[in-house]
Amino acid sequence: MPSTDPSAARPDLDALRDRLRTFVDERDWDQFHAPKSLAMSVLIEAGELAEHFQWLRTGEPSELAPGQTVKIGEELADVLLYVIRLADKLDIDLPAAAVRKLAINAEKYPVEKAKGRSEKYDRL
Repeated sequence: MPSTDPSAARPDLDALRDRLRTFVDERDWDQFHAPKSLAMSVLIEAGELAEHFQWLRTGEPSELAPGQTVKIGEELADVLLYVIRLADKLDIDLPAAAVRKLAINAEKYPVEKAKGRSEKYDRL
């Protein structure tokens, strides 16, 4: 059984994908993991993440209750795992897609126009 010790070596994205595949296979859950269902699960878990910030005035870390970041970390992990699973089902190289998207965003938001501004790229 894989270690759940947070101090254990940090797996890379491929190792997480492989551990997730094993987890799903052991439970015979692949039958439930159509891309549509996984995409919906990403949204559901993102909503659970947002609940932690829903009624905070600013959302700054100082407003969080003691220990709340542990729960937030669990929700972030749920989102991450569903994203990894969805990318796996669609045969998307997630790190490569992220690098491509960063390059696209760098073109949309050049430093000289976007630095210190929050406007969308078409309003810079």
